Amino acid sequence: MPPETTIASHDGYAGRLLRVRVDDILLPSGRTSSREVVEHPGAVAVLALTTDDHLLLVRQYRHAAGRALLELPAGTRDRDESAEETARRELIEETGHTPGTLTALVTFFPTPGYSTERITLFRADACVPVEHDGDAEEPAQLVRVPLAKVPSLTAPGPDQIEDGKTLIGLLWLTRNALGAGDTP
Repeated sequence: MPPETTIASHDGYAGRLLRVRVDDILLPSGRTSSREVVEHPGAVAVLALTTDDHLLLVRQYRHAAGRALLELPAGTRDRDESAEETARRELIEETGHTPGTLTALVTFFPTPGYSTERITLFRADACVPVEHDGDAEEPAQLVRVPLAKVPSLTAPGPDQIEDGKTLIGLLWLTRNALGAGDTP
């Protein structure tokens, strides 16, 4: 596919976390159009596995969704922070656990139609509890799920996970670590 060419760009909105820019573009057909782009610093999500064969999830209220969702521990990268540093920080803040090992698995665009956000999915093994203060602005309830029950979280029904990054992580875990599929 031939690329679109940006011919002009201006700010649409600048907030604490996000910036929206509006790009005027030249299409391969010669026509012009515009694209609204949400600029995001990037994020991480963590498949946190404990020494006693549980997956650590968090239940958080999500204002945009209008309800609490069950999710992988996750968070936005701070400036000058590596994805691995963000994963360690968020895991401790949201679950009170630290990983024995941390492995990057995949990086993906959750909404490439309008956002620059890229999420790096990590696997954290041998997670153990540590002292922590948590995040007062984003309270989260820790939910420990036995690994044997993980595949049921992606099954259709009223208890199915609705968060995209969590579905991607759980499907990766089910396929690659729990023996429910072919190797990648």
